[in-house]
Amino acid sequence: MKEITVISGKGGTGKTTLVASFAALAAGKTVVADCDVDAPDLHLLLHPEIVKKEDFFGVKVAVLDKTKCVECGLCEEACRFNAVYSSEEQGYAVNPARCEGCGACVFVCAAYGQKALALKERVSGYAFVSKTSYGTMAHAQLKAAEETSGKLVTVVRTNARQAAEAEGCELVLIDGSPGIGCPVIASLTGVDLALVVTEPTMSGLHDLERILDVTRHFGIASAVCINKYDINEENSRRISEFCQERGIPVAGKIPYDPFVTAAMVAGLPVVAFSAGEGAGQGAVVNAIKNVWQAVNSC
Repeated sequence: MKEITVISGKGGTGKTTLVASFAALAAGKTVVADCDVDAPDLHLLLHPEIVKKEDFFGVKVAVLDKTKCVECGLCEEACRFNAVYSSEEQGYAVNPARCEGCGACVFVCAAYGQKALALKERVSGYAFVSKTSYGTMAHAQLKAAEETSGKLVTVVRTNARQAAEAEGCELVLIDGSPGIGCPVIASLTGVDLALVVTEPTMSGLHDLERILDVTRHFGIASAVCINKYDINEENSRRISEFCQERGIPVAGKIPYDPFVTAAMVAGLPVVAFSAGEGAGQGAVVNAIKNVWQAVNSC
């Protein structure tokens, strides 16, 4: 089974737009995974129908049993996140929004012999397996202010692999998170290819360099796609030269076209919207198809 992750060093480069078109081009032959669990948006273009939903348990939270609490205050002193507090009205309590699940309060409470505090699991988000017009999609949603997004990405990828094995699909197409943080690393681990989508700006080049350092560190083969390359062809040339110096292939360059925005407004992948409209959008659609062909040949 081959796994391809589409990533970007920064947000807004067109990564998800490209993944949606790839899913349409490979309809029935791939399982798609949206691993941007903090702010997923691939569903806006693929319109999945959920067939399976599971709870995701992330960081544990401290829970206070008031019947055992003697209000010694040791837990409040031990907590560095101000999650444990006291008031005249209700005495000691735990603010779950502030709790990081470190267990310091539980330790000092047990050491004092009370055991009024315990760490308990809480639902931090949800993982889904859905059906779309182009095949199976694995995705998730992390709750606001929750941690452990990397663990949830791993759940999504596991669900995608299982679906691909069950359906006999030879490809898992992963829409990764922007940046270089934990969910990005979880999206990249063990994949066969990372397609990095960038744009011809100075920040685009800077963030491209950062994410390629990450893929190089983990020994992952990489290719680059320059989106909206014609808004600044000088910077596009710089990106191409940078990639050439590093020995990284440029899978393709996609021109700027307002038709892409129209497809997003319609809630459709660019290539599917083109097929429905049938007007003169050939340049951008052909460019996307060429990138997809290049990715498959890497």
